[in-house]
Amino acid sequence: MNTIINLYRHIDAVFARIRVADGIAPLLLRLYLAPVLMQAGYNKLSHFEDTAAWFGNPDWGLGLPMPEVMTALAAGTEFFGGIALIFGFAIRLISIPLMVTMLVAAFAVHWENGWLAIADANSWLANDRVLEAAERLQRGKEILEENGNYSWLTGRGSFVILNNGIEFAITYFIMLLSLFFTGAGRYFSVDYWLARKFNFQAA
Repeated sequence: MNTIINLYRHIDAVFARIRVADGIAPLLLRLYLAPVLMQAGYNKLSHFEDTAAWFGNPDWGLGLPMPEVMTALAAGTEFFGGIALIFGFAIRLISIPLMVTMLVAAFAVHWENGWLAIADANSWLANDRVLEAAERLQRGKEILEENGNYSWLTGRGSFVILNNGIEFAITYFIMLLSLFFTGAGRYFSVDYWLARKFNFQAA
């Protein structure tokens, strides 16, 4: 028993020494999420009218109320939230609207498609939609092999069918949830240095 306790003490001592670098994990989460969110926001802003039309149309879109306002909120949150992530500024606050945006995307846009972002019939998460897509993909490959330069077309990767499931949106939500609880992290964030300067807990 004493041997186990001593082992745990040694392990705890090791982890205590490396806690000085615990700001690296939130930094990497921030730097991973920032370009993804900024690109999504930029796409909405640069195609504002089309995005608003899709947000508002109940027949071929999402049927959301006040589509122009919703577009502006989603695009602004993603784009400027991404910038905040880079600098580690107001991370706990900005994580909240970003998480809401991810949940809206997951349940309003992607939910009916299941989990998978890419249709993979071999996945244990494949639903009927994904399994049916495998036949379409195979037929598409056959057409390209018969009528096109298939080796050139696949020279940078295999053809896939986008399933557009909730996989990415939920993954980003979980990453943002982690940042909400951990904050921006030590040393590599504006929040950390503001907290030190003004003696409050925000990083």
